[in-house]
Amino acid sequence: MSKITCYIVDDQFDSVERLEYLLQQCDDIEITGKSTQSADALNEILKLKPQLVFIDAEMPELTGFELINRIREKNVYPKFVFTTGYSQYAIKAIKSEAFDYLLKPIDIDELKQTLARVSNANRINKQFTNLKLSLRESEILKLILKGKTSQQIADELFISKNTVDTHRRNILEKNGLKNTQELLLQAAKYF
Repeated sequence: MSKITCYIVDDQFDSVERLEYLLQQCDDIEITGKSTQSADALNEILKLKPQLVFIDAEMPELTGFELINRIREKNVYPKFVFTTGYSQYAIKAIKSEAFDYLLKPIDIDELKQTLARVSNANRINKQFTNLKLSLRESEILKLILKGKTSQQIADELFISKNTVDTHRRNILEKNGLKNTQELLLQAAKYF
């Protein structure tokens, strides 16, 4: 099984070092980068495309939430785990579709539970994406599963709505499905 690639972003050097130490105690995790500067982290995450990003909520330059938005604007979708000392951001993190929310000081057992869930989600996602889809079809399928309309997908990917609809039809045909509802029911078996 391949290791989960991750990146750590926190404006406090001690917090980065502590999390790095904890992650080194875990199996199947590879730290591909770390930064105390959110602007630098943005460029590195876009370049490295880690599967998982540990991110602080409050940082100078860009907050964790602003950083997530900028990364997603570039069509890069790692799983985000907030690591923060503030519980008041939990609801905002849920609304931003964060994978998890860990309070500092981070407990090693909670961290291991989060990593196990990430590993399981990656395995399930890989099974589902083993469908014979083009790269663009896979990208569109992920957005469909997030509940996005054809127009929202078109706007996000800078393509026409007709192109999105064509890809939707191809996804259904390749999987022997009649409509998006059947696609969602099929997806429910994997998620």
